[in-house]
Amino acid sequence: MITPTFDFEQELWKKGYKRIAGVDEVGRGAWAGPLVAAVVILPDNYKLLNDLIKEGVRDSKLITAKKREKLAKIIKEAAVSFTIVESSVMVINKRGVGFANKSALKRAAKNIGADWVLVDGLGGIVKGDQKSVSIASASIIAKVYRDNLMSNLYNEKYPVYEFFRHKGYGTKLHQERIKEYGICRIHRVKFIHCNM
Repeated sequence: MITPTFDFEQELWKKGYKRIAGVDEVGRGAWAGPLVAAVVILPDNYKLLNDLIKEGVRDSKLITAKKREKLAKIIKEAAVSFTIVESSVMVINKRGVGFANKSALKRAAKNIGADWVLVDGLGGIVKGDQKSVSIASASIIAKVYRDNLMSNLYNEKYPVYEFFRHKGYGTKLHQERIKEYGICRIHRVKFIHCNM
């Protein structure tokens, strides 16, 4: 199991930066639903950060849904600050997922007033959600928020697609539902046309 550290955060704290934010997004490759970004500022408390790592904070894709739910609560309680933003399907369909991704990450980081932002992916830390406890924490919060949104609100609104099962990703079941019922208002039109 790949375990993140707080080496990046520690280096920046030593340089005098206090509010170090980790930011990450989820839902970039989904066929339906919004893209969600979260940003988290953790305290410069080594014991607390070690405790988070021991609790299992890591890349959200490597953790079970039940564990993510538990960790999201722990992270929110431990955080100095956190925020979550969405890029809507309308924005994704109109401007593309790349624009939606950058927009969500920028808005999330801007809203929190960080001294420094650690970003996952190109232009930031490659596989940052596996290397930085702050980015991994943001990844978990964003994933839990989006999964709940798809499983509850959108599953109730559009029950025929069974969003609670696949969270809007292009699974076989989701493809079958689209073939049977067509698309709904939260589907990403370009993704579906390119992949069906």
